[in-house]
Amino acid sequence: MENFAHGVCFRGAALRAATRAVTASLLLALAMTAAMLVPVAAKEAPEVGADPAAERHMMQLASELRCLQCQNQTLADSNAPLAVDLRQQIRELLAKGQTDEQVKSYLVARYGDFVLYRPPLKSNTLVLWFGPALVLLVGLAALFLTLKRRLARLESMASKTQLSEAESQRAQHLLEDEAEEGGLS
Repeated sequence: MENFAHGVCFRGAALRAATRAVTASLLLALAMTAAMLVPVAAKEAPEVGADPAAERHMMQLASELRCLQCQNQTLADSNAPLAVDLRQQIRELLAKGQTDEQVKSYLVARYGDFVLYRPPLKSNTLVLWFGPALVLLVGLAALFLTLKRRLARLESMASKTQLSEAESQRAQHLLEDEAEEGGLS
C-alpha cells in the first residue's frame, strides 16, 4: 500500500509541478511584456548653437523627428551627417521665426510622414500604430492556449492513471501476499 500511495503522491506532485511551471511561464511572459513597455531614457545631445535656449528648443523639436538615414533614431539622437544637416536646417527655420508646426510641415512636405517620429493616425498608418500591440496580443493568446492545453493534457493523464477501487484492492492483496512470503523487508 505504501508503494501505491507513493505512486499516487508522485503523480499529484508532478501535476502540481506542471501547474507551477505553467504559472511561472505566464509570470515570465507578463514580466517580459512589462519590461518592453518601460521607456528608455535618452541621452541629451550637447548644445551646439550660440543661444542655449534656442538650442534646447531645436533639440526638443528634433526629438520629435526621425533621422532619415538611421530610421530608428530621432534627429536629436543621431550623429549621421544627414541628421546634422537637418538639425542645422531646423535651427535656421526657427531663427527665421517659424513655429514648430511650420517646421514640421516643411519637413513633412519634403520627406513625407516618415520624418515624424510619431506619424499621424491615418488609414495608411493604422498598422504602424496598432500592429505591434496586435502581434503581442496574438502571441500572448497563443501562449495562454498552448499552456492551457498542456495543463489539461497533464490533468487527463493524471486522472487516467488513478486505480479503480477493484484495482486498488487487488494491489493491496498482492502487497500483503508478498509481505507474507517475506519478499518485502
